Amino acid sequence: MPRRLSRSPYQSTDTGDFFPEGYDPNAVEYTEGMMGSQSTGGGDRGPALPGMENIGADAMVMGGIEEASDIPPDMEFIPSSVPDGEIQLQVASSSSGGEHTLLVAPVCMGFEDYYAAFSKDSHPSFSVGPQVGRMDRRGGDPTELIIKCDPGGQSGTFTGDLVVNLPEDNSKICYKIIANSF
Repeated sequence: MPRRLSRSPYQSTDTGDFFPEGYDPNAVEYTEGMMGSQSTGGGDRGPALPGMENIGADAMVMGGIEEASDIPPDMEFIPSSVPDGEIQLQVASSSSGGEHTLLVAPVCMGFEDYYAAFSKDSHPSFSVGPQVGRMDRRGGDPTELIIKCDPGGQSGTFTGDLVVNLPEDNSKICYKIIANSF
């Protein structure tokens, strides 16, 4: 049986019942300002920005963040040495082509403009859309890209490298596309 050091029914804790060194009861508390600037005084003095009380759907916003609409002319679509994924397509050479919906998971911390295209050495039967858009932030909805292959009557195995450039993040996402046209 272990020996009991204290006869008290209470156990000690790691928290002392004293104020820390340098405690100033008149100092600003960490809770100061938590309720915002309108919480004191009953909130009867109006908005913090006078004139903004009626802003709504009819408000005109000047500037703001604009989404890109075209691929910059100097942008290059160079695939990485190891692709992030590989997609196989089966396409009849006599058909109008086939498509594949690619869901690209967002990888950036914020909303990011993207530019998608095939590298210069890809087979000309490949296309992707939309080529320009805004990708959601990490953990958000994936971006849907439609990959099309129109063999134009040719048969064989076509390869392409899809590159999704994320210039603000200085990164890219690459997919190897292989289409078997029969």
